[in-house]
Amino acid sequence: MRILVTGGCGFIGSAVVRHMIRHTDHSVVNVDKMTYAASEDALEEAASDRRHLLVRADICDLPAMREVFATHRPDAVMHLAAETHVDRSIDGPGPFIQSNVVGTYTLLDVARDYWQALPPGEKTAFRFHHISTDEVFGALGADDPPFTETTPYDPRSPYSASKAASDHLVRAWHHTYGLPTLVSNTANNYGLWQFPEKLVPLVTLNALEGKTLPVYGDGSNTRDWLYVDDHAAALTKVVETGGVGETYAISGRQPRTNLQVVHAICAALDARVPDPAGPRSRLIRFVADRPGHDFRYEIDPSRTEAALSWKAPHDFEAGLAKTVDWYLANRAWWEGVRARRYSGERLGTEKKVAAT
Repeated sequence: MRILVTGGCGFIGSAVVRHMIRHTDHSVVNVDKMTYAASEDALEEAASDRRHLLVRADICDLPAMREVFATHRPDAVMHLAAETHVDRSIDGPGPFIQSNVVGTYTLLDVARDYWQALPPGEKTAFRFHHISTDEVFGALGADDPPFTETTPYDPRSPYSASKAASDHLVRAWHHTYGLPTLVSNTANNYGLWQFPEKLVPLVTLNALEGKTLPVYGDGSNTRDWLYVDDHAAALTKVVETGGVGETYAISGRQPRTNLQVVHAICAALDARVPDPAGPRSRLIRFVADRPGHDFRYEIDPSRTEAALSWKAPHDFEAGLAKTVDWYLANRAWWEGVRARRYSGERLGTEKKVAAT
């Protein structure tokens, strides 16, 4: 297939592009606005592969999107482009509404016109796969059962509300216009090439440099963790074999509290590059909780595992080991990211707290 991937230079998007080029015969048209969190380096060998094409464009730009569809004639769309950082959405929700809601609407409208004009065989085969988050389901209590594909929506932050809105738009375009859509909701991703404002890289880099490791509240907030390469493989299966109108809840069955994650990173670094000053857990500081901080997310992926014949191969410890090793081996990349793209913001300040 020729697959249009939006946000293909972002963290999850680049993992999807790498997976497609390495493990399938598909070709990829990669549409990315190249905002602060995008990295062409993350494409690795896919950047120069003949089956990959990078188009620098904004998904909110209607004429540009029409041109992309008309020129490259995709067989499927995998829509990953989004603003994703909760703290940023609290500080300034506007870009989240624009990218996540208006951008998704623009893509849907262009995709609908394009799909309706396809010849019958191509029209039947076309797919629009929208990639979303478990945060749209709201927060779980300590004893609540995990989220599933049928959990009611209850978003709590500007970020999750914007993603919930985009999910609803996708389903509305399917039910109203017949556009063959699929939706997937995923757990927290971690792994290679993640922008260093998210929990795992933030803590890894701060701990490596002996900086404070700020943790919201008492660190008991719980997230379900999924190694990004495992997620990319699952997303590929969804777009290849998923049922039209279906939803797929994807996770690695690896719930951890934020404090457990921070301690695991400290232990991994201590084992690899011991700090003469002592165990890095000494750097942990508990800070005031952020507004509306959801207590727990967890996904039951049973239906997805059965439908796709897929199960995440990495447990959290194995995935974290690969991730920490990668950041240790790629200092030049993340130092460059922090120097060029943070516009004065520093990872060591308590504004960028270690929670998700």
